[in-house]
Amino acid sequence: MIRILFFVTLGLPFGHTPAALADEHSPASLTFGVVPQQASEKLARDWVPVMALLSEHLGRRIRFATAPTIPEFERRLDAGAYDIAYMNPYHFIKAHQKPGYRALARQSNHQLRGIIVVSRDLTVESVAELAGQKVAFPAPKAFAATLITRSYLNQEAPGYTATYVNSHDSVYRSVADGLFAAGGGIVRTFRETEPEIRSKLEILWLSPGYTSHAIATHPDLSEGLRAQLMDALLALSSDETGKKLLKALGMSGFEAANNVDWDDVRSLDLGDL
Repeated sequence: MIRILFFVTLGLPFGHTPAALADEHSPASLTFGVVPQQASEKLARDWVPVMALLSEHLGRRIRFATAPTIPEFERRLDAGAYDIAYMNPYHFIKAHQKPGYRALARQSNHQLRGIIVVSRDLTVESVAELAGQKVAFPAPKAFAATLITRSYLNQEAPGYTATYVNSHDSVYRSVADGLFAAGGGIVRTFRETEPEIRSKLEILWLSPGYTSHAIATHPDLSEGLRAQLMDALLALSSDETGKKLLKALGMSGFEAANNVDWDDVRSLDLGDL
C-alpha cells in the first residue's frame, strides 16, 4: 500500500514562483498542477496515488495541486505557479510562450477529440438544429471541449448561445438535466462521468483528433530533474500498480514529448474564439 503524503491544493498563492510554493520544511518538494476539467475530489482521487508512485521513483516529494476553475488554473500557469503541470494543448502553446513551460511528456497512443453531447430525450439529429439554442461549455479556453466545438458550431449552427459552467462534469450534468440543448466535452471525460448521467446523453458530433494534453515543466526545472521525472513517468506503464493507477486516469502510459508536437494546434485559426 502506497502511503499518501499529499493534499489537494486549491488555493495556492497566486503570483508566487514554484520556489515560494514549496513546503518550507521540504524544499525538495515539487508542485504538480492538474487542469480542473473535473471535480477536485475526483482529480485528487485519481491523481494523488499517481503522484505518490512518481515520488517513490523520483525520491522527491510531489504535491498534487489544481485550481477552483479552469480560468484560475490558466492564471496560475501564466504566473509560473506550478513546477510541473498537466494542461490542455491550447494552454500549453500559451504557457510555452509565457512563462516558458517546456514539454516533457504526453499520453501515449492517444489523440484528443472534442464532442458535442445532447440529451437522449431530445430529437436532435444534426448540429445545425442547435442554431439559436443554449449550449454549455466548461471554460472559454478549454481546447477540444470549447475552442474546437465552438469553431464547428460557428459554421454549422450560427446564433447559438454559449454559457460556461466551469467543468466538463458540470456540462454533462446540466445537459442531462435539460438546462441546455447541448454541451461541449471530450471523449475521456465523457467516458468517466457517472453512469447515471452518461446514460441520459449521446454524442451528436465527434471532432478530428489533435495532439493531446501536455505534461510540461517550469523553465527553471533543471535538465537533470526533467530526465528523472521522465524516467518516473515511463516507469508507470511497466509497473503493475502504475498500470492500475493509469487506468483510473483513462490512460495506458506516457511518451516523451517535444514542443513541436503541438504544431497541429498552433496551425489552427482560433484567434476569434
